[in-house]
Amino acid sequence: MKQIYTKTGDEGMTSLRDGVRVSKDDLRIETNGQIDQLNAHLGIVRSMLGNDVTNRDLILAVQRELMTVMSHIATPDDSINPRELHAAEITAQLEQAIDHVNYQGGFVVPGGGSQLAAFIHLARTQARTVERRLWSLNREHPVNNDILVMMNRLSDYLFVLANEKE
Repeated sequence: MKQIYTKTGDEGMTSLRDGVRVSKDDLRIETNGQIDQLNAHLGIVRSMLGNDVTNRDLILAVQRELMTVMSHIATPDDSINPRELHAAEITAQLEQAIDHVNYQGGFVVPGGGSQLAAFIHLARTQARTVERRLWSLNREHPVNNDILVMMNRLSDYLFVLANEKE
């Protein structure tokens, strides 16, 4: 069995792609940690969607794209990442899904309608946190604009989806 631990991070350092060592509290690492947390929340939501194949499939596509986004964030500024971004296509799919929801407007108190809706709201708030971290990161290390737009649209999608599932 392959060992999972390397002990290379025991002193507070970790690696970006290409082996560049940075502090574990480097903004790129923090941002990826927030994206990882969002991806876990989305996994809970996806597992609870039951027969809602359309939203399950869309969330899975978002989760896969988030893994690519994490790879790009972990790529040093002077390196090329071979993984192709599909954030613009995901944004278009999110917009299409938002347009198909019969949203009546207004805010709701999370947890008042269903457990699923409460978990979607949790994912939505984490998507907002990721978006803020990405904008902070963008000041030091340029972030592809398609990623920034996708994150904004993702939280909008999760908002209307939560309202629909209340």
